[in-house]
Amino acid sequence: MSSPERYDVPKLPENSVLDLEDYLAMQRAIGEKSRYRILAELLREGEMSATELVDALEMKSNTLHYHLDELVAVGLVANRKRKERGADGLYSYYVATSLGSAVMQHGIGELIREEHDIRSRYS
Repeated sequence: MSSPERYDVPKLPENSVLDLEDYLAMQRAIGEKSRYRILAELLREGEMSATELVDALEMKSNTLHYHLDELVAVGLVANRKRKERGADGLYSYYVATSLGSAVMQHGIGELIREEHDIRSRYS
C-alpha cells in the first residue's frame, strides 16, 4: 500500500495583514448556505443593493442583513455607501472583495471542480 501524499501546510507570510484566526473566520462564514448564496450572487452580478439581493435570493430582509453583516465583518464583502442622484442620504451597496472571490474560487469552487474532474475520469 502506498503512503498518502504529504501536505505541507502553508505558513503565513511574514508581517501578514491577516492571522490564522482571520482565515478560519472566513472559512466558517462561507460555510453557511445563505452566506454562500449571497457571496455567489455578488460575484455573479457585481455590486448590488440589499433590496436587489432580497429580490434575487428570495430572502427576508432581516435575514439578509444578518448574513451580510457577517460577510462584511470577516472581509469577504464590502459595504459601499453612496449618494443617489436626487435622493437624500446615503444608500448601501454590497460587493464581493478580492478575498471573497479568492475564497469562492480557490476554496469551494476548487472542491467542486475537483469532483467534476474525478467523476469525468471514472465514469
